[in-house]
Amino acid sequence: MRAFVILTTRKRVIVALVHTVVFLLIALLLARRSVAALALSSPAGAWALAGVYLVVTSVLAILAAYAGRSERLYFALCTLSAGFGLARQILGDPRMYAAVYLRVLLLACAVLLGFLLLRRHAGVE
Repeated sequence: MRAFVILTTRKRVIVALVHTVVFLLIALLLARRSVAALALSSPAGAWALAGVYLVVTSVLAILAAYAGRSERLYFALCTLSAGFGLARQILGDPRMYAAVYLRVLLLACAVLLGFLLLRRHAGVE
């Protein structure tokens, strides 16, 4: 598969970094909330959140697959974080206890890597 540079400009890196920081804050807020396993009787909001996690995980996995070497780790961290969020939403907290902490750790690493990517684009526009 041919690799592409996705975060080509400083502006794109900033947009990606802002999204990652927002999702890190959301992960921190949702860490305090208990999640029950998804069932047919679950509320529509739980199903919608699982659908959002599925779409986000899929899109990030595609980006990670096509990204160049320097960006692949960034997108892989974000993909894993969204995947753990999806698993937690489907399986619930008793089975996915570590997912809460892994999501926050993965997103924190992605934010640090995003700042390194931003620094690489410093002065390039």
